[in-house]
Amino acid sequence: MTDPVRSGGGFWRSLRSGGINSALSSMRGAQTAQQMAFIRSQMKDNRRPEELGTPLDELEVIVFDLETTGFNHQHGDEILSFGAIKVVGNHVLESETFHMIVNSGVRVPPVITELTGISQKMVDDAPPLMEGLHDFMAFVGGRVLVAHAAAHDRGFLNAALWKTSKVRLTHRLLDTMMLAQRLYPELKDYSLDELLRHKGIPVEGRHHALSDASMTARLWANYIREIQHRGYAETLGDMYVYLSEA
Repeated sequence: MTDPVRSGGGFWRSLRSGGINSALSSMRGAQTAQQMAFIRSQMKDNRRPEELGTPLDELEVIVFDLETTGFNHQHGDEILSFGAIKVVGNHVLESETFHMIVNSGVRVPPVITELTGISQKMVDDAPPLMEGLHDFMAFVGGRVLVAHAAAHDRGFLNAALWKTSKVRLTHRLLDTMMLAQRLYPELKDYSLDELLRHKGIPVEGRHHALSDASMTARLWANYIREIQHRGYAETLGDMYVYLSEA
């Protein structure tokens, strides 16, 4: 049997030379490196041309939402929580969801706690941002992403990915607000609340990442049915053509 102290492992070297705190830091560093490598691997081959031929009935997407400390990642606002749910075609899979509060190393403004229910203690006790990104991207896999007012979520995801892993989001990302603008140009308000009311979808648990993702998923499923019923698109590629004609 190999003597673990003499095996050359970073943990054992750190334990011998610096004690338990040094050893634990070594383990955390190795875990972070593995998470970074995984996140980077998830950014490869996410825009394969053949994917555009996927029928909308078979298209797997991850509808997601982020809660954040504010609205401007360029001025130091950070992600507080991830919420996501899987949809296949126009079927929302309520049993396949993801939710995680993360610690991005910033204070939670009282107004955000009031809005989201996420307290400073909840964030202090939460896993670090890197772990949240790792687990979120593992849930997403290579699937198409969907969000409402997606530019906001893309900006925060890109900022977090660059901060932790020096990569940018490469997944296809569709926006339910853009779909609504294309389908219903007569509407005056394309906020999530108004679009949910427009489709008779109950507004419940707003500003909770998973609740918002679930309601957006129901909106997405409704729009897929409407697009197919009107004969506007049958595949993912058709969807992009339809949106580009706006």
